[in-house]
Formats: sequence, C-alpha cells, structure tokens
Amino acid sequence: MGATPSIVWFRDDLRVGDHPALHAAVERGDPIVAVYVLDEDSNGVRPLGGAAKWWLHHSLASLAGDLRDRGVRLVLRRGPARRVIRSLVDEVGAGAVFWNRRYGGAEREVDAELKSGLSDDGLEVRSFGASLLFEPWTIRTGSDTPFSVFTPFWKACLAADEPRHPLPAPSELDGFGGADGRGGPAGDDLDDWELLPTHPDWAGGLRETWEPGEPAAHRRLRAFLADDLADYATGRDRLDREQTSRLSPHLRWGEISPHQVWHSTRERAAGTEGARKFLAEVGWREFAWHVLFHFPELATKNWRSEFDAFPWPRLHPSTLTAWERGRTGVPVVDAAMRELWHTGGMHNRARMITASFLTKNLLIDWRRGEQWFWDTLVDADHASNPFGWQWVAGSGADAAPYFRVFNPELQREKFDPDGRYVGRWVPELDDGDSPEPIVDLRETRAAALAAYEHVKAAK
Repeated sequence: MGATPSIVWFRDDLRVGDHPALHAAVERGDPIVAVYVLDEDSNGVRPLGGAAKWWLHHSLASLAGDLRDRGVRLVLRRGPARRVIRSLVDEVGAGAVFWNRRYGGAEREVDAELKSGLSDDGLEVRSFGASLLFEPWTIRTGSDTPFSVFTPFWKACLAADEPRHPLPAPSELDGFGGADGRGGPAGDDLDDWELLPTHPDWAGGLRETWEPGEPAAHRRLRAFLADDLADYATGRDRLDREQTSRLSPHLRWGEISPHQVWHSTRERAAGTEGARKFLAEVGWREFAWHVLFHFPELATKNWRSEFDAFPWPRLHPSTLTAWERGRTGVPVVDAAMRELWHTGGMHNRARMITASFLTKNLLIDWRRGEQWFWDTLVDADHASNPFGWQWVAGSGADAAPYFRVFNPELQREKFDPDGRYVGRWVPELDDGDSPEPIVDLRETRAAALAAYEHVKAAK
C-alpha cells in the first residue's frame, strides 16, 4: 500500500516552530500537504478587517518561504473550510488531517463537523493545543463553573501544571509533490486574494511600523527581553515610551506561540517583577479566550445581560467619524486614534482611554468601537478585541466599575507628562491650534452615570 499523505491545516498558527500539528505529521512519516484556507463563507465566521488582511498577506508569504526551505509548498485555497478540506483530502488521497485548535464558536463548529465526518471515513484526525497556555475547559472554579474574574482565574492557571515546553522547528520536511509543488495539489496565488490595499494604498504606516512573520516575531521577543523587560512593570503604561513587548500581532497570527513566550521569559528573568507582570498580561490574553470559549457571542452581545437595558442615544454619524479620525478636540484621544489609523496598532493604555471616551463621554455603543478596531488593528482577534471593549464599557467579565470613567486629560498628564506622544500625533497643538472638544468631559460623565441607572434597575 502506498503512502497516504498527512494534511496539516494552518489557521491562526503561521509558524513552523512549536507547531504540534506539523510535529504530528512529521512523526506519522508520510508526505505532508500544508494548506491555508481563507474562509470568509462558513456560517458565523467573521470576515477579516483591512489591517488584518494586510498582516495575513505578509505572514503567509513568510510562512510559505519557511516551509519551502524545508521541502513543503504551502497550498492556498479559498472558500468554506468544510468543503475545501474535504476536497483536498479526496484530491491527494490523504490518510490523516492535523490542525491546532481554534476557540471561537463558529470555528469550533466547523472543526467538530470535519473531525467527525473525516474520522467516520477512516482518516486519522487530530487537533492540538497550540494557541493558549491553558485549554479553556481545564481551568474551572471550585464550583466547576467558568471563571468570570481575572485574578482567581490566573491564580488557578499558575497552580495548574506548567505549560508544556515548545516543540522544535523541523529542519527538513517530506513534501507531497516536492517543495515546488509541481507534483502536488494546485493552489491559489497569494496576490490573487487581493489582501493588500491598492486603491488607495493606505498601508504605508503599517509597513513602516511592523514586520510580519515568524523570524521577526522571535527577533521582537529577544529584543524585548533584553532591553525592556526589566522596566516593564513601571513603564508599560507610559504612552511616550516604547516599553511594551509589541508581540500582540505576532501572537494573534500565531507566528510565535505563548509557550515560546512563557518559557523564554522565565528562562531570562524568572522571579523578577518585570517577568511576573508581563506574564500576567499574557494571562489576560488567556482570560479573554476563556471568556469567549464560554460566551461565543462576545463581539455582539453584552456579557452582563442587564446591560441590554442601557439607553444608548441615537447615533450621530459625524460624532462617530470625529472619534474614528482623531478629530474630537481631546488631544490624547486624537493622538491615539491617529496612531491607530497610521500604524494599525495602539498602546493598551490608549485603547482604554479611547474606548472609555467613546462609550461614556460620547455615549456610543461599544459595538461601534469594537467594529472600528476590528477593521483597523493588525492584532484584532476574536477574543481580546471584544473582551477589551466590554471591559471598558462595563458590560463584560471582570469589567471596570462603571463609574470609572477615564478622564483623558488626567490620563495624558500621568502617562504622557512631557507631551511627546500627543505632540507626535497631534502636531498642530505646537502651532497653537487647539480646537474645542466636541463634548464637555464633566457633563458627559454625569450623563453616562445617569444612563447607568437603567442598568442598575435591570439587575
């Protein structure tokens, strides 16, 4: 009997190191078919935003090169994943399909149906944990319920078995049809997917700011651990400093695994305050996925159902546009929104400030802001993006108390005391051009607290 190829289905894990599905295919011993499916058609799957598509293009190009160097061609196909994967199985006569798990509701449905159907057809089908340190169903309260507060959640994680050590990247792979793919299945040309903006090309700032791909992810981690981790605990909230890891898009696209980040950090600086605080931030990422796993509607529904009673006023599109474009007249808000538009990224402190301003000063539904961030952030993912918005809005798990309305002027004084951050993105302030804010901060805070009374009454 001839070889029956193993299909490795890449998703949000665009790397060759610490890739359990690829590792399993190597251990199985038969030739490997590597495939990425751009699925914007399956029911419930959320189409990518513009900035995410830019990153995906370059990340796939990097992955394709890394696989080609090892002897495997990356096959690109587009369409509903159930149909595409089944078609590929038949086309190559596959004997096994391996993938690393996804945790969104719609994606889990696709994966479960495929695993069941292909297993019934006699294939070996296996999924692996690769994107999270702790599987969401393994961390439970003493009452065997999902956690809803971060601190006890992270305490339970730290009390669990230590995350596994990363798997090595294979140096050589046996590709089905060879590295050039001439004897293997056909695939799309990446450029034909038109993931990059062209008319107009608005991605200049993204190109200046980021370098997608697995090699760049590891360079970023090494630089952060060497240069910034020591002062991370005290400097991470400063808007005017490059004190954060800037690993979020690399983690979002799986160019580096949380296991690699975890063990590299502990090997470098175990027991230090910087390492403890940084790994706790990795823990917040875990918590967001934990919440999404148990509440798949996180991007569209209030986690706290009593917030359904919140009386959002009629939307004024011009007000929303002013926030999106950084034209609110509130300097730190405008700086953050312009940074986002130019770079596809935003400091976490700035995300909290801008989200609080939208939901509590402008009284615009958090879902409007979440959608804008989904379209403009290179690191927008299914969990952290809506989780963060609901946390600030007060409707989410372990949410900030509603009365905690971030005063953007006080935030600016504390986290950009010399004005370098605001000065970079709002240079007109240096010319004395300081437009009036579109709302009064004191009055709108009072209006938000009055609106919240409807939520309190609904409890």
